[in-house]
Amino acid sequence: MIVPALKQLLHSALPLAILFLVWQCAAMLMDSSNFPSLLQVFASLRSHLVDGDMLHHLLVTLLRVLLSFTIAMLLGVLIGIMMGAFPRLNSAGDSILIIALNVPALVTIMLCYVWFGLVEAAAIAAVAINKIPTVVVMVREGARVVDQDLLDVARVFQVSPPRYFFKVYLPQLYPFIMASARSGLSLIWKIVLVVELLGRSDGVGFQLGTYFQFFDISSILAYTLAFAAIILVIEGLIMRPLDRFIARGGYHGQS
Repeated sequence: MIVPALKQLLHSALPLAILFLVWQCAAMLMDSSNFPSLLQVFASLRSHLVDGDMLHHLLVTLLRVLLSFTIAMLLGVLIGIMMGAFPRLNSAGDSILIIALNVPALVTIMLCYVWFGLVEAAAIAAVAINKIPTVVVMVREGARVVDQDLLDVARVFQVSPPRYFFKVYLPQLYPFIMASARSGLSLIWKIVLVVELLGRSDGVGFQLGTYFQFFDISSILAYTLAFAAIILVIEGLIMRPLDRFIARGGYHGQS
């Protein structure tokens, strides 16, 4: 068990090592303040972690990501199931869904700030609104292809509604829900940074905007690396194991 895990870790780390090596060599060749070396970025990262307030801003941003992600997934799954299960509802809402998918995230953020003010609720709402349509699309497609024979068997055996939904119907949607969750995680944290840049006074996005004004590229890259590392940890410790569990059929649970 340990050897395969180490091999997988090496396979994952090798591309990053190559990227960092190329980065360091390119920075040394260019010798420009606009392209700091990896060592300079790591020095800046250490300085912000030890002497600055990077941890505070990282936690604030992560909380916004968590809240908006949870809201988007809950509403997106609910709407997606309803549109997939009821063709008339799907036909009526399809045009709205297409519009929602194509409205630029920046427009949604601006409108939320104008309508609700520069408050935390507006920031969370803007992020969630941008993510919900993509969740709806994926879950709707899953609801369209559920095994109707399996559902009919459950009805014949008069399975109770809660058991029917959670044990027969919903497990068939788990792969689609998981796909929307994994894609949504990368999308949401990017939108959160834009939201913070435009209308919040804390968070990673706010800090990036501040350092941009001073052309502090090392600090910008340091914050980017720190948050990217956190996302990689979440992906590796939560999303991938959960995805593998679902792929093995573990979501079916006890019959």
